[in-house]
Amino acid sequence: MLSVINEDGTTQSGSLIDDIVREGARRMLAAALEAEVDQYVAELTAERDEKGLRLVVRNGRHRPRAVTTAAGPVEVAAPRVNDKRVDEATGERKRFSSKILAPWCRKSPKVSEVLPLLYLHGLSSGDFVPALEQFLGSTAGLSSATVTQLTKQWQADHAAFQERDLSVSDYVYVWADGVHPKVRLGQAHSCVQVLMGVRVDGTKELIAIAEGLRESAESWADLLRDCRRRGMRDAGLVVGDGAMGLWRALAEVFPAARHQRCWVHKARNVTNALPKSAQPGATKAMQEIYNAEDRKHAEKAIEQFTKTYGAKWPKAVKEITDDAEELLAFYDFPAQHWVHLRTTNPIESTFSTVKLRTKVTRGAGSPAAALAMVFKLVESAQERWRAITAPHLVALVRNGARFENGHLAERPEAVAA
Repeated sequence: MLSVINEDGTTQSGSLIDDIVREGARRMLAAALEAEVDQYVAELTAERDEKGLRLVVRNGRHRPRAVTTAAGPVEVAAPRVNDKRVDEATGERKRFSSKILAPWCRKSPKVSEVLPLLYLHGLSSGDFVPALEQFLGSTAGLSSATVTQLTKQWQADHAAFQERDLSVSDYVYVWADGVHPKVRLGQAHSCVQVLMGVRVDGTKELIAIAEGLRESAESWADLLRDCRRRGMRDAGLVVGDGAMGLWRALAEVFPAARHQRCWVHKARNVTNALPKSAQPGATKAMQEIYNAEDRKHAEKAIEQFTKTYGAKWPKAVKEITDDAEELLAFYDFPAQHWVHLRTTNPIESTFSTVKLRTKVTRGAGSPAAALAMVFKLVESAQERWRAITAPHLVALVRNGARFENGHLAERPEAVAA
């Protein structure tokens, strides 16, 4: 049960939001585990022994164990299953294994992530109470004022993030994109401008997230200038969509950074310039380009693409030939990094969930609050980001090592000499 709330908004065990997270995590895990076991047992009802007795039945509960949540440990007693079936291949007894809470698992997903999701889904502060009541089973004094204060804190967190010192983080690779997660921003054509980077140690990190205009060079320049003011240096390679105003801004603010056009965005542009009957073949032909074993073979694939589609659809071919150098830039970097550098997928995949779960409603709140909620979701997702393949090679790239067709051709010491 949730604790009694003091006048200052705290409880005997800590803050109100911590209590909500703990109680919510406990109830959510308990209900999910019960449902999972019930489904498992129900699906195997027909499994019987020679006496007609069921082979798979409930068998009480496991010993309670502590599972860590965002606000601290909660106690969970997982249901137990008695599975008497035998695996014919191995001769061993089959065992039920929870996909929600494995035997070794001691951490649960952050229940606190539900709050920004509810906000982004269009719930006003007054709607939070019944929404959380459905999720947690009880609000125990949670008020609209409490939620409003929480959203103000998220805005403050975002503001602090946008002002942090960037001189301590050296971003060798940077992805940039303007995404539309269907939240109410300041202008009709505004987007969420996102910069993500790869540090020298190979880890991915959110660099900046702000409101702006996707096609505006000045809008991107404002964001990039702010990053430079806070200590960000030129990246080795910046990956983005060619339709953005980003590239002119980069040439002004970070002139030493090389450019890589996103193949996912480029493929969309090419197929949009083709009839549907030609699109499958063109898609396969483009894959031959960016999946080529080296730059030489990629250039030959572009030549073949031109021969195949140039006569009938010159506009589609021009999409590739005009940007060929920036589409093939990734070949000058380690081969292990190519899969990361061909597209802006790190941003696309992060925002796919946000886009699916958000919609514009009259209760979506102020633009600043909506942007803060997007920031909190990305901040939570960042904890699950993995380092890029062969992270040790990132430092070589930063130090000036030269790569030819993905292979190390000249070490930094030789470059310096």
